[in-house]
Amino acid sequence: MRKQITRCLTWSLALASYLAFADGETIYQVSFDNAVHHEAEVSATFTGIENQVLEVQMSRSSPGRYAMHEFIKNVYNVRAVNSVGQPLEITRPNPYQWHIAGHDGEVTINYTLFGDRGDGTYNQIDRTHAHLNMPASFVWATNHEERAIKIEFRPFDPRWKVATQLPQAGGTYQFSAPNLQYFLDSPTELSDHQVRSWQVNSAGKNQTINLAVHHNGTAEDLDKYTEKAKAVVAEQIKVFGELPIFDYGEYTFIACYLPHVSGDGMEHRNSTIITNTASLDEAEFSQLGTLSHEFFHAWNVERIRPQELEPFNYSGANMTPSLWLAEGFTNYYGSLILKRSQEWDEEKYLDKVASNINKAYNARGRLYSTPEGASQFATFTDAGVSKDRTNYHNIFFSYYYYGEVMGLALDLSLRKHFPGKSLDDYMRQLWLDFGKTETPYSREDARNTLLKITGDQRFTDKFFAEHIYGQTKPDYAALLAPAGLKLEQKDDESAFLGKVSFNFRGEDAMVSNTILVGSPLYRAGVERGDQIVKLGRRTIRNNDLWDKALAQFSPGDVTTIEYIQRGETVKKQIGFISDPSLKISKLDDELLLEEHSNFLIDWLGKDKAENDSDAESLSL
Repeated sequence: MRKQITRCLTWSLALASYLAFADGETIYQVSFDNAVHHEAEVSATFTGIENQVLEVQMSRSSPGRYAMHEFIKNVYNVRAVNSVGQPLEITRPNPYQWHIAGHDGEVTINYTLFGDRGDGTYNQIDRTHAHLNMPASFVWATNHEERAIKIEFRPFDPRWKVATQLPQAGGTYQFSAPNLQYFLDSPTELSDHQVRSWQVNSAGKNQTINLAVHHNGTAEDLDKYTEKAKAVVAEQIKVFGELPIFDYGEYTFIACYLPHVSGDGMEHRNSTIITNTASLDEAEFSQLGTLSHEFFHAWNVERIRPQELEPFNYSGANMTPSLWLAEGFTNYYGSLILKRSQEWDEEKYLDKVASNINKAYNARGRLYSTPEGASQFATFTDAGVSKDRTNYHNIFFSYYYYGEVMGLALDLSLRKHFPGKSLDDYMRQLWLDFGKTETPYSREDARNTLLKITGDQRFTDKFFAEHIYGQTKPDYAALLAPAGLKLEQKDDESAFLGKVSFNFRGEDAMVSNTILVGSPLYRAGVERGDQIVKLGRRTIRNNDLWDKALAQFSPGDVTTIEYIQRGETVKKQIGFISDPSLKISKLDDELLLEEHSNFLIDWLGKDKAENDSDAESLSL
């Protein structure tokens, strides 16, 4: 231990001009000598300590996540010294903290950090990069939250560069933060990544957008991706009318597209982390969907912020009833922007809309909660971990999708009932009233903003009572009709018992998925883990036999199902229905009117082919 303490003190003296231990600062130093085994060595110095006992802790939650993750589990070899390197006794009052007494007003705590999950929540440290989420990486001290922070990295590889929203403070690897909240909200990637930057002028102010990508692709891949990202950024600015004013004049996409990371996206105040296991070329640039979602968060949730998330609580779970708006509406725009920027064509986007409507109509979780209730359930479902089996597939409808389909319903409702108005107007008003001023909004503010842009109390009260505070399904067939679109059943002729998957153990057909509430299989008592023996006269030994058994029947028919449940053989009558899945199609050409086309273009923008045709006509 003495050797480690001496090394830390030598390092500190060598950096004295940068660190300049002023009273009330927090100083971090990080080295990655053992990166090949996913370890970093971290030193945290707290100066100007006012209490006899310094309380040091690890965060239990992280910005953009709503469950708890207990990051302290990956911290070990913890030791502490005073200002002259004398060891200090450390006690552990609870699983999340260390207490250090007998100090001289300054404490340096040293520890080893392990990390091998590259995503928006955890850390990944290896020979290719140090991918750091700050709450998962750094201890912090009670009553030091408002003090300035400095950090210095010692990279494993001299080719490593740093991508972060932290402002640089001195040398290449030295950065600062005004306080703990900003520091913990600033993910950092150290690697040999590539960077593309461009200027955006908004409201007379030039700001820089950085795209820092750690990947195995080519420079040409990144150039192509950058052009797509530029189009997405430009289209999102149109929604709000302006960019946010980023704190240091820059916004940074921090992207890792590598086979050893885990797919994710996580928003931060002036940056985002995006991870994907596929390369840009392999994924055909589909990572753009996550980029679109996360950049929309620069307005919606980072600045248009629910009251319950401000300030963010790093010591416990963060619950709000407004994730249907913060995450769900962001999800809606994530895809819509891809259509408006012509990355998606009309057919692809409408397929996505149909998929969302199917979730809205058929997801069983809608029967158990409202969009607000789903939002409040995030503390258990947002990457929260439990070993026991849950019934979430039946009782939970993700606030991402619940909010997305409500965003679709509100957008189409506004366009139908208030010509010239749309969800864009709603988001822009939220921005002007709450985002631009950084005034956290309440659930009542979300409703009152709709009243403000429509001037219609009855419409506002009805929409929120039925669809946000209640569980009423929107009538999407009526809402899509003004765009010349039909919502109809995909298949009303084939027999259907509910969605079921099998794991075949030899010739035993074992049900591998949760059976949805209300389906014929559910009503017959079939559960996950059961073995389906027969359907009608057919013995089930593989998927092909299951499909052939179904093909013998039509909706409305009744037969017998035989299955084994926990060692007991069960025989029940079961009735067939038709698959409730829906599809969207356009009206026949002779029924399509100009007003239908205008509605659709106003909502989705033109397809690239239409724009190319317009450009050709103009040139002629």
